[in-house]
Amino acid sequence: MNIQQILLKYWGYSSFRPLQEEIIESVLEGHDTLALLPTGGGKSITFQVPALVQEGICIVISPLISLMQDQVENLKRKGIKAVAIYSGMHQREIEIALNNCRFGEFKLLYVSPERLTTPMFRDAVKRMKVSLLAVDEAHCISQWGYDFRPPYLQIAEIKELLPNVPILALTATATPRVIEDIQEKLGFRNGNFFRKSFERNNLTYFVFHEEDKNARILKIIRTIKGSGIIYARNRRQTKEIAAFLAKQKIRATFYHAGLDPKEREKRQNAWMKEDYQVIVATNAFGMGIDKPNVRYVIHVNLPDSIEAYFQEAGRAGRDEKTAYAVLLYTNADLQDLRHNLSLTFPELSVIRNIYECLGNFFGIPIGCGSDLSFDFDAALFSERYRFPQIVTLSALKLLEKEGYILLSEAMHTPSRICIKCDKESLYRFQVENAFFDPFIKVILRSYSGVFSEFVPIIEEDLAKKNQLPPAEVINMLTRLEKEGVLNYIPRSDNPRIVYTENRIDIKNLFLSPETYRNRLKDATERIDAMIRYAKSSHQCRSQALLAYFGETDTHRCGRCDVCIERNKIELSELEYNNTMEIIRPLLNEAPRTLEEIVSAVSPIYPDKVLKLVMYLIDTGHIERMPDQHYSWKE
Repeated sequence: MNIQQILLKYWGYSSFRPLQEEIIESVLEGHDTLALLPTGGGKSITFQVPALVQEGICIVISPLISLMQDQVENLKRKGIKAVAIYSGMHQREIEIALNNCRFGEFKLLYVSPERLTTPMFRDAVKRMKVSLLAVDEAHCISQWGYDFRPPYLQIAEIKELLPNVPILALTATATPRVIEDIQEKLGFRNGNFFRKSFERNNLTYFVFHEEDKNARILKIIRTIKGSGIIYARNRRQTKEIAAFLAKQKIRATFYHAGLDPKEREKRQNAWMKEDYQVIVATNAFGMGIDKPNVRYVIHVNLPDSIEAYFQEAGRAGRDEKTAYAVLLYTNADLQDLRHNLSLTFPELSVIRNIYECLGNFFGIPIGCGSDLSFDFDAALFSERYRFPQIVTLSALKLLEKEGYILLSEAMHTPSRICIKCDKESLYRFQVENAFFDPFIKVILRSYSGVFSEFVPIIEEDLAKKNQLPPAEVINMLTRLEKEGVLNYIPRSDNPRIVYTENRIDIKNLFLSPETYRNRLKDATERIDAMIRYAKSSHQCRSQALLAYFGETDTHRCGRCDVCIERNKIELSELEYNNTMEIIRPLLNEAPRTLEEIVSAVSPIYPDKVLKLVMYLIDTGHIERMPDQHYSWKE
């Protein structure tokens, strides 16, 4: 089948979206390729289709375990064989997955970056027929990116093992500096670069300096019909806003990482099915969400970066119909953003202290722990060692960026079992251990494939079938593992911490002061850019966002809050720009009277100049002085 036939058969589309086909053709021709596609732009199809049209397997590197799991499940539902390998999996699970990939059982292998350089993975890759190496969230490889992850730097080592295999790097948010860095770090040879404009013609941006945020939210929801997302900075806010909306007879729920995973999934699904109109969430919500008819995204606090804001706001209007992204802020929010920055970069002594407490928390002796993974309860750890939770998580992220540990996102992973012995050995065990025989027979009747792979189980279901308490089922599974009959992995709902190297004495823990300062500087610059965007009242919102990502040859949207005010002065864009080129240097040189300004800007009509001056006064660019002169403020 060709790529069009594959697209139709598995995805049901008769044609590709803009740039998808060109990207696919580029990698099929063997070119290293970088693709910048906005959120919701169909990045995954650009590597999934080539994986199916070629012989061999496509290796997909992704930092988000939950996203990998979602994509693997979606592919399986389409009849496409895919598997994921990530930290926290049982060694036997990894062995089975890699063997199946080596022998041609799978078309796509999703892998988290920290697994790349393990001896087992490297050995398996040498024996695989790899058709394509895809790097999702490629901005993570750049230290200039807003989400730099050191394990991404190891991709270049895997690329050396696959010298003739093209690489496809994908991202939805990258500044020009990051774009260059991605290609350099991945060692592009004969690179192609594809960029779809980040402009969203159907999405209108608004920013309001707003003290009564609830009233504004209510007005937006009652004006714009349809589904919406409201992003709040903390868990308390999500609950309070959802409760306020419910009192106003609006079907709303809240979502954050502190909820039980099953409850999170239940609420997300209910919102997807439109049982709820609005979901109020922290930034834990959204990755992998594919709901095309979101009509508005409201931020009630300033995000930490333009990149984060653009990605979250971009979840509105993916069906290409009219949608709105609204940002609300107060002066206190600006102060909070800078205060939170100080918390997210704790002193080096605090980071070292948290690293030592972490080793004690897990009972890891110095010199041990490499490649071990643990469920991590951040609230319990912070309470036990008396650290604010935000400081704990920030310190762990900095330790992760230095390569000492890995911190995965919180997710629900079901219990899993796999029988270790062959059928003959198992039968012998059942004969010799009659007590376990009925229990094992129920397992064999209930779960197919249990000899060849890990299968998800629900202990409560096994308890009902065996007429046993759930605790006894867990006990029996644990005993069977000790007997060497099966591998049993209990379910988990927590994030996981993986030690990428043995625990060291904190005297030897090195955190580069220069690296620390550079990351603090980069984070400060991103926050400054976010604040400038919020406070700006002279540049079209769409133009401001696009300029941040390097797109400067753009036009005003004509619909955002800034453009609406601009439209009132009745100047065309050309007239406006030409007039500003006269007024700004004129008033920067010396204060002028209104008559002097109007005279300098002929042949524009005087009434239009007067409207422009009033607009510039209202937006804070021109200051009116007591002696009826005017000066430029910026």
